[in-house]
Amino acid sequence: MKKNNQEIKFPEGFIWGAATSSYQIEGAWNEDGKGESVWDAICHTKKVIHNGDTGDIACDHYHLYKQDVQLMKKMKLHAYRFSVSWPRIFPTGKRKINSKGVEFYDNLVNELIANDIEPFITLYHWDLPLEFNKIGAWESREVVNAFVDYARFMFDKFGDRVKKWITFNEPLVFAVWFQFLGLYGKKDIAAGMRMTHLVNVAHAKAIEAYRDSDNSDGLIGITLNLDPVYPKTESSRDKEAATIVDGIINRWYLDPVLKGIYPSDTLALLEKYFNFPSIPDEDLELLKDNPLDFLGINNYSCTRVNLEKPIESPIDFYKILLPIKPEENVEVSDVGWEVYPNGLYDLLKRVDKDYNHPLIYITENGMACKDENIVDNVVQDDDRLSYLQRYLEAASRAINEDVNLKGYFVWSFLDNFEWIEGYSKRFGIIRVDYETQERMWKKSSLWYRDVIANNGFNFS
Repeated sequence: MKKNNQEIKFPEGFIWGAATSSYQIEGAWNEDGKGESVWDAICHTKKVIHNGDTGDIACDHYHLYKQDVQLMKKMKLHAYRFSVSWPRIFPTGKRKINSKGVEFYDNLVNELIANDIEPFITLYHWDLPLEFNKIGAWESREVVNAFVDYARFMFDKFGDRVKKWITFNEPLVFAVWFQFLGLYGKKDIAAGMRMTHLVNVAHAKAIEAYRDSDNSDGLIGITLNLDPVYPKTESSRDKEAATIVDGIINRWYLDPVLKGIYPSDTLALLEKYFNFPSIPDEDLELLKDNPLDFLGINNYSCTRVNLEKPIESPIDFYKILLPIKPEENVEVSDVGWEVYPNGLYDLLKRVDKDYNHPLIYITENGMACKDENIVDNVVQDDDRLSYLQRYLEAASRAINEDVNLKGYFVWSFLDNFEWIEGYSKRFGIIRVDYETQERMWKKSSLWYRDVIANNGFNFS
């Protein structure tokens, strides 16, 4: 565990990066031919976003990308993970290409490469073309096929320069939780669980399309948000609940993309409580025949589970999926998530052991902080800096025990639109003044710059 003045060093060639997503930073929501996304509609029509905030302008990255790339260069980033707005490329999701949208990403990719920053592209970070919501979104195989066509276009257009691809970001969130919250329509967690399978089908078909393309000399994977799950007590009931929750939030996503199967215990529960449909054999064959090259892991916290009574109904099942409030003496972020660095170590070790030593990138890790103290034009975010130190130390321990972790992307490069939290929560290591669009360094970003330069840091 923690030692005084311990020197943490990462392997040669370790990739240091930062991450963002299109809707959260780009703005320009209706400029240059971009179509409407589900998140445009959510922000404009539903009263669920803090303070009525929208992503209409966000960080105005659409216009300020060159400035932002120069900040990345000063930070010495090796790589930048960003997502593409599907309706900026295909305004209605398919058929007609929006040349101005393609030009924006073309320019961004070229700007990154010119500054020795490797682009990691996420094809889908939640901004589904609105037209597809009318036909069932990810419950529709028509949407699956449209996504594959979009992916194929991206590989053909950008694959000569982009060599790291991520199909989807966090299916658990955009399918299950957003359905549970009713963001796309009625609250329907069962529909969300059904969606997860067709997302996996789309993922596998996109990998197939990539390997059939003329630019298939890179790597392609998926990003999953994963939490280590711990029973709150040592009671048999809490341990059973922890196994159930682990199945729903971790194994249900890991098993199909890494093993080509679904966990039988989780599938049985979904069939019992949600009338989950049978999975076609050809879908499972598709998953087995198209293995990923790497796994992206997003991790911020851990999940602790407490089950007060046995599961006897769908309502009971819902309840164990809801996070329990951390104890009063537990350190939490500004969004109330427990800070537990050893959880990242446990998670990396578990994935390595259970899934045959996959190549892993940590594609998101970071902390929401209030960021209220500014001295000499630098945000004094000591809480975030401490968080990053401890989580990176945990990652280093896993690497030293032969976990195949090859890179780390801090979330987020910029403060941004944080979904239903609007602009009330700040995750960025660069501060954004949303009125003036001024960017400001934080203590954590200066520290991260030095970590990258030294490929490590002193941990005390």
